Amino acid sequence: VQLQACGGGLVQAGDSLRLSCAASIDRFSLYTVGWFRLAPGKEREIIAVKSYRDGSTYYSNSVKGRFTISRDNAKNMVYLQMDSLNPADTGVYSCGTSGRVRARDFYEFDYWGLGTQVTVSS
Repeated sequence: VQLQACGGGLVQAGDSLRLSCAASIDRFSLYTVGWFRLAPGKEREIIAVKSYRDGSTYYSNSVKGRFTISRDNAKNMVYLQMDSLNPADTGVYSCGTSGRVRARDFYEFDYWGLGTQVTVSS
């Protein structure tokens, strides 16, 4: 299983970015997907999750209303649309998959991949 995130970069506060994650995994549509963020000096944070069963979503309070997680099962892709970025969003973003219908803890994800760096300047 391989998960590779891309699309990060250096942006200014207020800008938008769209991250993509390619998943090399069989029966991708049967996995819940999520995005994690590792910010400098902080613990890894789950910021967005999309359930495979009903498509329900979860967002952390830090990104709710600004970020949107989506998926394309035909392409084995997961996306994270990030709007109204601010310096607190700086970090390494990675994606993961879980066999659980509802996953909210990092350890409930079975696979996760290398991340992509997002840096937001003020």
